[in-house]
Amino acid sequence: MKLAILSRNLKCYSTRRLKEAAEQRGHKAIVLNTLKFAMDLEQGNPDLYFRQKQLSTYDAVLPRIGASITYFGTAVVRQFEQMDVFCANTSASISRSRDKLRSLQILSKHHIGIPKTTFVRDKKDVLPAIERVGGAPVIIKLIEGTQGIGVLLAETVSSAAAIVELLQSQKQSVLIQKFVSESKGRDIRAFVVGDQVVAAMRRVARGQEFRSNIHRGGYAEPVELDETYRETAVRAAQIMGLRVAGVDLLESKDGPQIVEINSSPGLEGIEGCTQLDIAGAIIDYISAQVNFPEIDLRQRLTVSRGYGVAEIYIPDGSEYIGKTIRDSGLRDKDISVLTLYRDAKVIPNPKPLRELQAEDRLLCFGKLEFMKELIPAKIRKKRKAKVKDLPDLPVAEEVMNREEDYGIISTQEEG
Repeated sequence: MKLAILSRNLKCYSTRRLKEAAEQRGHKAIVLNTLKFAMDLEQGNPDLYFRQKQLSTYDAVLPRIGASITYFGTAVVRQFEQMDVFCANTSASISRSRDKLRSLQILSKHHIGIPKTTFVRDKKDVLPAIERVGGAPVIIKLIEGTQGIGVLLAETVSSAAAIVELLQSQKQSVLIQKFVSESKGRDIRAFVVGDQVVAAMRRVARGQEFRSNIHRGGYAEPVELDETYRETAVRAAQIMGLRVAGVDLLESKDGPQIVEINSSPGLEGIEGCTQLDIAGAIIDYISAQVNFPEIDLRQRLTVSRGYGVAEIYIPDGSEYIGKTIRDSGLRDKDISVLTLYRDAKVIPNPKPLRELQAEDRLLCFGKLEFMKELIPAKIRKKRKAKVKDLPDLPVAEEVMNREEDYGIISTQEEG
């Protein structure tokens, strides 16, 4: 495998470790400065130039895109995607994770724990917003920030209002977030590769500092996560469409709470803490994907005329409740269930004898005309009102939402 590592700093620990791990496994790895690319756009022929020379062929790309160059960096990754080169993280998933508001908006519609958060523009909305998240103390965050920069703790309502007003006067967009007191000064970083947590550490702040980031002086200890925390971390990364991610969780009394998902997680702290070869796990995963790539949902839409991918929701009172997938008659209608979503669980390739329950969501591939009939009338009417001139768009829109929120189709069998 010929691997391109997009990084501006060859001496960075993470970059060096990834290059070493690739070469130890017999792969060719080259570090390319993200800012030295030029992109040519031409009908049917997207191309890339690096340091004024046409780029040679690569099998895979591992982006290490810093926050300061997100726009150009994701454009480079997108160009690789247009050239059909496998990217460990896609341009869309990097953009989603980089925006704290956007990532929380996406997570909020799923059964994933997140701290109660509000986003306001008008200063008259600040005090009611603080009240809605539970009152002071509250966390105030800049929408874009890394390594704990732009994260503030306001102990009183008046100080919170003053901080928000000051930041807004400087044209900064901020989030107001519930303070999880039982997790003050500590969090968990779960390192996700593919569909596994390959390592995890608990980060603990020193002294009176409430931010646990190692860059802020915190220290780390290895931790063995239970199944709930592992599933939450993996699913959050998959919802964002990230194949390689650092998922930060708070240990609240209500279970794991996602606070941030990092698309370019550092390796130095977690490898030093756990003594695990995380760089090697990333390279092994990329190599496996190059040999056996996952299918993009958009490709499923063009398999055959009249077929596509859609999500079917099982509401209360549905005739399907209590029936097995085999007895539901879906197969008779030329509909295959790819994945079943139940509460916080994701069940890929569910067995035919699994019983359906109220509020199950089925990601299906099949004949579009039959799947439309299974959408509840109220939902169908609402969707048609949005796109009444394009009858085929509701299903296509559902697929694009699924691609936006999940990014990856799992190919493993149900356990």
